Amino acid sequence: MLIKNHWYAVEFGQQVGDRPLQVKVHGHDLVLWRSPNGTVNAQSDLCVHRGGSLAGGEVVGECVRCPYHGWRYDTEGACVEIPANRPGLPIPRKARIDTYPCVERYGFVWVFLGDLAAEQRPPLPELYGMELHTEARAEGFRAVQGEFTWQANYDRVLENAIDIAHTPFVHAGSFGNRDEPEIQDFDLEEIHDNGHLVSVSATVDLKPPLPSGIWRLIAKKERPPVNTSTGFYPPNVSLLIVRLPMGDMRLFTAAVPLDEHTTVSKFCMMRSFFTGGWADKDSHKRTLKIFREDQPTVEGQRPELLPFDLSAELHVKSDSIQLAYRRWRQEQLDKGLGLAAPTDEESRRAAAVIPSPARAAEPEMASAWVFPTVGSAAAGADA
Repeated sequence: MLIKNHWYAVEFGQQVGDRPLQVKVHGHDLVLWRSPNGTVNAQSDLCVHRGGSLAGGEVVGECVRCPYHGWRYDTEGACVEIPANRPGLPIPRKARIDTYPCVERYGFVWVFLGDLAAEQRPPLPELYGMELHTEARAEGFRAVQGEFTWQANYDRVLENAIDIAHTPFVHAGSFGNRDEPEIQDFDLEEIHDNGHLVSVSATVDLKPPLPSGIWRLIAKKERPPVNTSTGFYPPNVSLLIVRLPMGDMRLFTAAVPLDEHTTVSKFCMMRSFFTGGWADKDSHKRTLKIFREDQPTVEGQRPELLPFDLSAELHVKSDSIQLAYRRWRQEQLDKGLGLAAPTDEESRRAAAVIPSPARAAEPEMASAWVFPTVGSAAAGADA
């Protein structure tokens, strides 16, 4: 289930250049493109004429042009040109596509997937220590970005990222200590803004493993605990902070659901040590190593989809952060905000889109849309 009416980090800003870019989120295709002033736009990647992909087209001024018949759509989603029409012929009011609020910040492109008006939306997440900038910036830190693909549901991927107790076993030998797996009691820090849960985090001290190889001969026998924080920003970003003697590492990861069974983790790893560019390759390599260690376990979890019933799996105290995520998720589902991903058969037979704010803002224009929204009666009838 995709939880609508939230800000999703879906792509790195640096990936959106002068050509339209397709981004898949939970079985739905979006197109991202930059206006001449540098602003990123996010829209449904479906031309209403013949279902062409706008991502295969081009940016023309303040519009994106479909590659099939040249229809141009402006930043609000309205079609402003149908080249095949003779001059003066009016453009049908149905000639428009869904447009989603979009913000470029912290190195990510954030898209509001839902139909709430601006004053009703939850705030954009404020990532710990990050400057309010389009790029990933924090004083004294250097950032590297990358991605990793999982054959797993994004709920499972996100929960793994905020699971403290798996570290001594899944990451034993790298930074987990299997000989001292106990997790100390910790308190959850939950931050709310105007009734919206905006972040959950916790901090513990983890015992590092003993050095291996030649380092075992020269390192101190007693290594201090590593102060570690982890948490999440609803709906799809996780946080990991590791405070080492040489400095801090901060890992922000957006779990982007391509569909119910495939997730891409788009990560930003920041470090306050070895801040020269010469260390970027190693930082990127070490981050991918963490994901590869997690991969067999995450992809092997059953059931593949996160259970709706909290009692369907056994929980203990060290699972508090994951339980906070599951409670938040269930609250959203209870509000009717869950959107099911389209099946392959549904996608072949009919197109349905995630509802955009324009649909709710103009209910009298409900019939003036070509494609129905996900879960609507019209979508079900078409399928």
